[in-house]
Amino acid sequence: MRDPDTAMVADTAERGGAASELQTLVVVSAAHLVSHFYILVLPVLLPLLKERLGVGFFELGLAITTFNIVSGLTQAPMGFVVDRLGARGVLIAGLALGGVAFAMFGVLTSYPWLIAAAILAGLANCVYHPADYAILSQSIADDRIGRAFSVHTFAGFLGGAIAPPILLGLVAFGGLPAALTFAGLLGPAVAVGLLLMPRPQAADGARSLRADTGAGGSSLAGVLTPAILSLTGFFVLIALANSAINSFSVVALIASQGMSLIGANAALTAFLACAALGVLVGGALADRTPRHGEVAALGFGLTALIVLAVGTLSLPGLVIVSAMGLAGFLSGMIMPSRDMLVRKAAPPGSAGRAFGIVSTGFNIGGIIGPLLFGWIMDQASPSWVFGGAVVFMALGGGVALASGRRRPRAPLPQPAE
Repeated sequence: MRDPDTAMVADTAERGGAASELQTLVVVSAAHLVSHFYILVLPVLLPLLKERLGVGFFELGLAITTFNIVSGLTQAPMGFVVDRLGARGVLIAGLALGGVAFAMFGVLTSYPWLIAAAILAGLANCVYHPADYAILSQSIADDRIGRAFSVHTFAGFLGGAIAPPILLGLVAFGGLPAALTFAGLLGPAVAVGLLLMPRPQAADGARSLRADTGAGGSSLAGVLTPAILSLTGFFVLIALANSAINSFSVVALIASQGMSLIGANAALTAFLACAALGVLVGGALADRTPRHGEVAALGFGLTALIVLAVGTLSLPGLVIVSAMGLAGFLSGMIMPSRDMLVRKAAPPGSAGRAFGIVSTGFNIGGIIGPLLFGWIMDQASPSWVFGGAVVFMALGGGVALASGRRRPRAPLPQPAE
């Protein structure tokens, strides 16, 4: 029979651990919300910046490209920094740096400072994925990590959703400097919360994040495994498919299905809103099954079939909106399983490096996708926007299926003492 005092101590410890996990999840998810908010600051304000700075859209596009290039080049190295120096301090620094970038631009609103802000914000952006996933992987128990990943991803969706109305509302009431200054305060505010929060404790059953000191533990070769490289390609495919839907589905639906601007935007809104709901459902699913590759492959396959129907069949507007909503839900449901695949593939002690490397796939796809699908639209082939998305989804499903069947990386041998 279980001793009552021992049971009471165990129950108290379990409740305390769950409370600590929740606190960590809230603050780290808030950081992810800020990161997606910051990604949209410049795109949302482009028309106003064009008028204020007296430059063309090409010059403004160069600033956004600069942001993505800096973030893409530094994200993988930042994963090594996270594993060596600790994720918490790196995340605090990234939040503060992103805030400084936009606050500085709000005070010194000129084109050179726009480029400087893009560089600093891009450097800050490289911190979030390696640091966030490293903290969550260490602090959340294995039987809850899928749901934690889903809440974290949902927070990112929310940050992107609230950025346009908040920024444009602030511009209407206080002008461009007020919007940029507000954006600049968000990162430091969350950084203070993270600084005041007790240092996250390793949860029972969570994978250790302590950097390996064994042979190859801290080397690039120790992390660039076939599994990590294939998942980087998987992230590229996801970004390419998302680029087709997020950036060009509206114009493609208008051109191929004859939808109105309002109707086409309703279809995109349905996709994005239902994707956010799908993420939460996918988190619960990821905690209930270890077959993350099969879940991701099935979700991608069904999404591809729906998108193919939207791109090739003549459908009523309401059916298109409903279909896009279902496709969004399925694509969102995949994301926690996607993150679990990376966590499984990461060598012990290398969560930051693994997520930093695979996340560069988003930057690569984010650079290629707009050029590719813009060229497709210029060729008067709007149906191929959806066709291209289907191809990338099908390839992504195949990669996910193969990745899910790989065995986790065994711990590296430690040197004899």
